[in-house]
Amino acid sequence: MHAILLSFGIIFVAELGDKSQLMALAFAARYRASSILIGITIATAVVHAVSVVVGAVVGAALPTRAISLVAGLAFFAFAAWTIRGDTLAEDEAGKADRSIRSAIVAAAVAFFLAELGDKTMLATITLATKEGLVGTWAGSTVGMVAADALAILVGQQLGARLPERAIKIGAAASFVVFGLILLAQAARG
Repeated sequence: MHAILLSFGIIFVAELGDKSQLMALAFAARYRASSILIGITIATAVVHAVSVVVGAVVGAALPTRAISLVAGLAFFAFAAWTIRGDTLAEDEAGKADRSIRSAIVAAAVAFFLAELGDKTMLATITLATKEGLVGTWAGSTVGMVAADALAILVGQQLGARLPERAIKIGAAASFVVFGLILLAQAARG
């Protein structure tokens, strides 16, 4: 249960202001929310399953202290990445607009490709080095889907009124806090 809650919280925060949320907003303008959420869930479940397997392999190969040190530093990098922000490139927005396939397939493919190498995938890998695999997978998947569902809801209700800077600062601060906790664990050995 600890892995589920921790992964949910970290990935939910990581997803705030992420490129995937921008894609969810773009899809929300064209398709039904339920179709978008199904596509996001499929893509996220697959990407995060791969992430936890990679994390488990890395976790088994490295000592715990080294993992905590690298994970702590990674979370500082995630904080910087969050402050820098993501943008939705014109070709990515165009994919959402031009899709002639079903909304579910379009959303699943777009989100799968967008998540490869993204900070939420890397955060999931990092979490899986120290936490339970199933819990990390479940928590990270639900956390991302919940954050993107929020983007869809907000996108449909409020349009462009999100205070993006405040969201970025809050998400980055959370990453710094988690990074400090992991560095403290590494220092204790």
